[in-house]
Amino acid sequence: MELTRRGLVVGATVVMVSAVAITGASIHLKGQAFFQDSPKELVDEVWQIIDRNYVDATFNQVDWQAIRSEYLGRPYNSKEDAYKAVREMLEKLNDPYTRFMDPREFQNMQIDTQGELTGVGLQLAQDEETKKLIVISPIEETPAFRAGILAKDFIVKIDGTSTEGMDVNQAVNLIRGQAGTDVTLTILRGKQQLDFRLTRVRIEIHPVRHSLRKTPTGDIGYIRLNQFSSNAPKEMRDAIQDLEKQNVTGYVLDLRSNPGGLLNGSIDIARMWLQDGTIVSTVNRRGEMDRQSANKRALTDKPLVVLVDGGSASASEILSGALQDNKRAVLIGTKTFGKGLVQSVRGLGDGSGLAVTIAKYLTPSGRDINKHGIDPDVVLELSEEQKLVLRKDITKIGSPEDAQYAKAVEVLKQEIAAKGGNRAETAVPAKTTKPTKTPAKAK
Repeated sequence: MELTRRGLVVGATVVMVSAVAITGASIHLKGQAFFQDSPKELVDEVWQIIDRNYVDATFNQVDWQAIRSEYLGRPYNSKEDAYKAVREMLEKLNDPYTRFMDPREFQNMQIDTQGELTGVGLQLAQDEETKKLIVISPIEETPAFRAGILAKDFIVKIDGTSTEGMDVNQAVNLIRGQAGTDVTLTILRGKQQLDFRLTRVRIEIHPVRHSLRKTPTGDIGYIRLNQFSSNAPKEMRDAIQDLEKQNVTGYVLDLRSNPGGLLNGSIDIARMWLQDGTIVSTVNRRGEMDRQSANKRALTDKPLVVLVDGGSASASEILSGALQDNKRAVLIGTKTFGKGLVQSVRGLGDGSGLAVTIAKYLTPSGRDINKHGIDPDVVLELSEEQKLVLRKDITKIGSPEDAQYAKAVEVLKQEIAAKGGNRAETAVPAKTTKPTKTPAKAK
């Protein structure tokens, strides 16, 4: 079974507060046996999909057969009744990433992957343990980013309304709105509550930006990947090919605050950097479901350093885990978010949609990073003052004033020296010399 053909998404059910959704758009719309005049058919269809595909055969210790009897025994007078019942039914799985989307929410999810959205520029999920709404990361150059909202902040109020018990879709419906209108978010950061009044805007997203950087070691390529949307692989390929034409000696790939996206996007991009080796394997309730590997078509074999942080999630972790385990790159920064789940997203007969957790993924060495994340080879945490400087002027991200980037350039210099600065005739994984770990800094 090829994952790249199944409309699979990975991640924290990250939702762009602009249009719903995560991770992606390779959505597989199946013709479902659905009678629009019978809301009970929708309830049964959702139950059947979970029964056939859910990652845990015990359904997280829930008697799924009893759930069917309970919910199909109810009367339903409208689709709204069915929608409410479906959400109640899915809540019993205690899995915030398996979720139902009404037609509007499902349409929003599809719109999100087109590269343009309207909102404040936040990527949200529901924390698995606390059930609170958590910020995965703000999108650069958006109202949320400029206001200073950070990854791992909790949203506790939206325009004064408590978010306790609120799921991600409900939050998105409250936060979204017409461009030019305002929304106030109350954030919990540690023990401090902060109010942010944000103006909604239309946001155009280009997932990749790149540039050539002059350094004492020579010219290097800097590539920043913001999310794994449907156009990310093409933009990444164009970036690498452009920098190769300029004869760079090595690369810094910046995955910080990248919340993830399409599974096939992470695989395609990994193949641009890896000549050989496993990229990712996925495991469902029956065991290993699929294994994806490099295809001997790497675009470059030059030394590579990857920047990661707590906002690097899902597809970012697949890519960075593959590069780390295959000793193709040195990872610098802080521990990643820790989201190792795969969802299948499919349309239902009435235009609604369902995201189902069908598998977990493992890095090439067999690591299950869910809830743990990936530990960088070189730990370097930015102080709050340093983060503030970068937020206020994003042109400093990936500049010498960005301490993590500066460290990446330093390590890349060592990697280039270790390789002799010469490109091998055939692309092979770079030999990684891991620097001594720098203790994490906390201020």
